[in-house]
Amino acid sequence: MARINLLPWREERRKQRQQEFFVLLGISAVAAVVVVFIAMWFIGTQIDAQNERNQTLEREIKALDAQIAEIEQLDRQRDRLIARKEIIEQLQGTRTQMVHLFDELVRTLPDGIKLQSIKQTGTTLTLDGFAQSNARVSAYMRRLDASDWLQKSEIAKIEATGRDRDLRYAFQLRVDLESPLDKKDGEAVEAAGGAR
Repeated sequence: MARINLLPWREERRKQRQQEFFVLLGISAVAAVVVVFIAMWFIGTQIDAQNERNQTLEREIKALDAQIAEIEQLDRQRDRLIARKEIIEQLQGTRTQMVHLFDELVRTLPDGIKLQSIKQTGTTLTLDGFAQSNARVSAYMRRLDASDWLQKSEIAKIEATGRDRDLRYAFQLRVDLESPLDKKDGEAVEAAGGAR
């Protein structure tokens, strides 16, 4: 005998499919929430790890900045020491120059001239004094130019004053200092250059 089901099977089937749909929808929603939480956790751990790396880099950068500042300070100190050393070497090299200079000034000074002041600016001497006549000043300039230590004398001023009958002319000369050792070195360099 044939069995005929007269119940509304289509409605049951529809309800069953709706239940399956809602169950799958719930499972999908739960899975989506779990995936979102896992993704957020993973991204959070990545951010924390990157923040730790950034902090480590910042600490290292600060340490390197401190080392750079120390190196710069040491460089400045080294430069100051080198400058001092060069000045000391220069003074050591020219310490006898003043003795020779004053000796040369005495040797070149003719009768009838009196020096009042000597001023040095770099390698230029400014000589202020009084003379009996213009001819005495000219003779003094010739003697200065003939000197090994003094070169290129030039007169800055000469004027007649009525103060002293014997020394009536006030003058000012400029003369360049030149060491004979520097001349010899320059001549040796020129000779070596000409021999090539």
